[in-house]
Amino acid sequence: MTAKKHGKNQGGVQLLRVGVVWTVLVAVLVVLSITAIAIGSAGYSFRAVLGAIFSSERSTTRTVVLNLRLPRVILALLIGGALSAAGALLQAVMRNPLADPGTIGVSAGAGTAAITVLLIFPNLTLSLPLFAFVGAALACVLIYALAWKGGVDPVRIILSGVAINSVLGGYNSLLQLMNSDNLSGVLAFMNGSLSGMSWVHVRTMAVYALVGLVLALLCIRHANALQLGDEMAKNLGIRVNASRVCLSAVSAFLAASTVSVAGMIGFVGLVVPHISRMLVGSDYKMLMPTSILLGGSILLFADTVGRTIIPGMEIPVGIVMAVSGGPFFLYMLRKRGKFNGS
Repeated sequence: MTAKKHGKNQGGVQLLRVGVVWTVLVAVLVVLSITAIAIGSAGYSFRAVLGAIFSSERSTTRTVVLNLRLPRVILALLIGGALSAAGALLQAVMRNPLADPGTIGVSAGAGTAAITVLLIFPNLTLSLPLFAFVGAALACVLIYALAWKGGVDPVRIILSGVAINSVLGGYNSLLQLMNSDNLSGVLAFMNGSLSGMSWVHVRTMAVYALVGLVLALLCIRHANALQLGDEMAKNLGIRVNASRVCLSAVSAFLAASTVSVAGMIGFVGLVVPHISRMLVGSDYKMLMPTSILLGGSILLFADTVGRTIIPGMEIPVGIVMAVSGGPFFLYMLRKRGKFNGS
């Protein structure tokens, strides 16, 4: 009886903790969004920003806020959430904290397809999201084919993914070298940028993000089972190999959608799930929503820093994430030794 009561108390404390974390993240997200809209080459007060959003009166402030800054803010939130969810799913599939769409070759597959279209078939640019998803899916299929040996082992998947990532990176470099006169758009794509984004990009990304994030939330039970190990997952009635393929497909879809819109942005799917585990633990019922909220906030913050830290110059968000995400990940690795959410 005492043990049962203790378990209920622990569950209540955990729910309270998660509620506090989610409330804080939503508040941070709102404040960051208003701040990102307010600051820039032309700075506005919070009152001016709210007036521009909710007023129907035409003005320069309203044009800048609604047509330039607000779409960028929404895109950062959608892309950050999608990348974080993709990383969290892959970490469950691989049972490895180093797994994310960038490290195992999924993003590289999407990027390779997109770069090929941009440099060799520019007339197909409107179909870029489709080609990016096909590239990511083919990379996943190739990774699983190389890793299959009487079943799929997470270690073999990661090693295959690293190899595929390396090969595709070499192909991308060769393609850029052979088309060195036409790299202006590709360089922005490779660095990952939200510059010049409009409501057209928001509508495109919103559709992909909505579908992908709903699928990711539906995968929570399978993600929880997979991270317990193959034998335990089988005992829970999970078809392990089929679940790995399904979760990887959802992750590939999310990663490909972000690549097709904003280019290559790394470290979001790698670092954010770790921070989320520290905040709410390893249960994907809590981890997945936390990762989505935190990922959007972090990418929005990185994009805001990139476009304002040096007056008159914009640093692509992909570069900001690489510069800050890498050292931060090493710091967490050294501090905690491992990432187990404890």
